[in-house]
Amino acid sequence: MNRGIWITGASSGIGKSLAIQFANKGWKVAISARREELLKEITDLNSSIKSFSLDVTNSDECLSTFSKITQDLGEIEVAVFCTGIHDPNSEKQFNLKKIKEINNVNYMGTINSINAVYEYFKTNQKGHISIVSSVAGYRGLPNAGAYCASKSALNSFAESLYFQLKPHNVGVSLVCPGFIKTPMTDQNDFPMPMIKSSEYAAEKIYDGIINKNSFEIHFPKGFTYLMKLIQLLPNWLYFGAINLGNKYMKRDK
Repeated sequence: MNRGIWITGASSGIGKSLAIQFANKGWKVAISARREELLKEITDLNSSIKSFSLDVTNSDECLSTFSKITQDLGEIEVAVFCTGIHDPNSEKQFNLKKIKEINNVNYMGTINSINAVYEYFKTNQKGHISIVSSVAGYRGLPNAGAYCASKSALNSFAESLYFQLKPHNVGVSLVCPGFIKTPMTDQNDFPMPMIKSSEYAAEKIYDGIINKNSFEIHFPKGFTYLMKLIQLLPNWLYFGAINLGNKYMKRDK
C-alpha cells in the first residue's frame, strides 16, 4: 500500500492507538507530539512509524515539521490532528492561565496543524484532514468550560473547512468520541458511561475515514446519539437535568 498519514497528539491515547492501527494496515505513519521519549517507544513497535517531535502551539514549527515529513515519507494522503489537553481540577475554578493554555493547545494547536497541510492538499487537489474533537463540544458541561469551548470551536471550524476544501477534492472529517480511556480521562473523578478503549476508538476512526468517508465520526453510538439528543433540549430543561445529576453525584460521594 505505502500510503502516508500524519498524526499529531500521538504520544498516548487515541493518537497512539491510531498510529498503530494505520501502521498495521500497511501505511507509512508520521507521528508528532512534544514528548520525544514516548514517541520513540511507539516507533520501536513498528518500523513503518516515524516520529517528528512538535509543539503544535508554534505555527512555524508545524510548517517545518510537515515539510520534514513529506521529505522523509513522501506523499501524505491523510492528516489526523488529535492534540488535546484537559485539566478538570483547575477548571473547577476560573483559572485564566489554564483557560488560555487549553484553548491554545486544543483549538489553535489544531489550526496551526491544519495551516501546515492546507496548501499542500489544496495544490495536490486531493487528501483528507481529520479533526479529533469530542462530544464535549456539543454543549457546555460542568467543570469543563475551556475544554468544551475549545471542542465546540473545532466542531464549527471543521464544518466551515469542509465547504472550503470540497471544491478542491480534499476531504474533511470531524471525530467526536464519547468517553475513551486515556491518560486524560484518567483525571476524571466521576462515572464515565459507556467508556471505551483507545484501540476501539482507533478502529472506528480508521473505518470512518478510509471505508465510510464520513464527515462526523462519532462513537460509541449509544452514548453519542444521547448527547445529540441533549443538544436539542431547551436550556431550562438541559440546565435542570444537569443540576439534578450533579446533586445525585455529590450525594453518592
